[in-house]
Amino acid sequence: MDGTTAEAFPPARDAGGPSIGDAIHGTAARLFPICRSITGDGVRRTLAELGALIPLEIHEVPSGTAVFDWTVPREWNIRDAYVRDARGVRVVDFRVSNLHVVSYSRPVSAVMPLSELRRHIHTLPDQPGLIPYRTSYYNEDWGFCMAHEQLMRLPEGLYEVLIDATLEDGSLTYGEHLHQGATDEEVLLSAHVCHPSLANDNCSGLAVLAHLARRIASLRTRYSYRFLFAPGTIGAITWLSRNRERVGRIRHGIVVSCVGDRGEPSYKRSRRGDAFIDRAMAHVLRHASPAPAILDFSPYGYDERQYCSPGFDLPVGLFQRSRFGQFPEYHTSADNLGFIDPASLESSFDILLSAIEIIEGDGRPVNLLPHCEPQLGRRGLYAALGGGRDEPARRMALLWVLNLADGTHSLLDMAERSGLPFRVIAEAAHLLEGKGLLSGVTPLPHPQG
Repeated sequence: MDGTTAEAFPPARDAGGPSIGDAIHGTAARLFPICRSITGDGVRRTLAELGALIPLEIHEVPSGTAVFDWTVPREWNIRDAYVRDARGVRVVDFRVSNLHVVSYSRPVSAVMPLSELRRHIHTLPDQPGLIPYRTSYYNEDWGFCMAHEQLMRLPEGLYEVLIDATLEDGSLTYGEHLHQGATDEEVLLSAHVCHPSLANDNCSGLAVLAHLARRIASLRTRYSYRFLFAPGTIGAITWLSRNRERVGRIRHGIVVSCVGDRGEPSYKRSRRGDAFIDRAMAHVLRHASPAPAILDFSPYGYDERQYCSPGFDLPVGLFQRSRFGQFPEYHTSADNLGFIDPASLESSFDILLSAIEIIEGDGRPVNLLPHCEPQLGRRGLYAALGGGRDEPARRMALLWVLNLADGTHSLLDMAERSGLPFRVIAEAAHLLEGKGLLSGVTPLPHPQG
């Protein structure tokens, strides 16, 4: 096969249809209102929305199941919650924002003075107009979240408090989608599915990965691609516990979160630090952004810390735009649908797709005429470049590939050494192979059928 990268990945926009960024934003908008936590019907509703885009295998793991040093918790579901003043007005209302309730709050029905209620209220004094996001997963408690300026306006008096929730034996739910490639070697793409109405963290990651899975489903690939949508921490731990015999197939992996805002893209390397995916993502980001952040691994963050735990040490990094905890909207009501935008979502989608191009298309070709430079003009190669302002880079790519194609240098090696994008190097390699000057060029993904 001598297809090019452009042939392998069809346009991100159907004729007359919305852009992929608009489609991803639409999916995020459908996910946004759902009240998710680490268990419960909110997770199931979210997976049902994703399942309308891609086939998902749904797993239910019973409460009390031992997963390494952890135990699957009881299932939490909530129907309603409020704080009502003496006039019967809901001053805090779950129906207005599901961030108003501390996730995993136990059921409560009581009347209490403001002084007692304050002990169960969480605010952000430094961001007085915003509602914070708080949880109480493993410490049975209850609470509400509200804007600090609103709390300051509450008069003394009695308040009716209701959290109509259940916390009982049930199950933890996660979903996975597998695109079967030519081999059983896998690429793992993972996003957490436990946050409520937070658009960037992490409706954006769920939506981007669902649409990426749709794109890959149309292609023949060398690797198999596993998309995992699971609750943060406990979901990844549960999946790893149930798939210990299978994780050895994972050759590359990326955790995806906070990919819808306008921040410059960032990538945190795997624990190994020099895994192929670390090189591939660093290369893509350096060509995609004027100021990307390439960070060393640390054992704090999202589920990459579970995949990279010493017992597994999988080659899994973390891709974000603005980094968790470092943008003011993080874990607040300001992380809304206006904070993410189609252009940023599409850029993140393209970055992941470019990394997959490298994963699929890398190889170590061999120059079939290694003694001095072959005459490219009489083979029509310069004419094949088509002119235009990118012709000098494409011409240099031909020369770099011919010079380094000794069977020991990969295409990614060539891209890194030349400073050219991998896609330009790969296209040059396919052109040279088509003219009989190169062998061993790795086929790129191409449409099914």
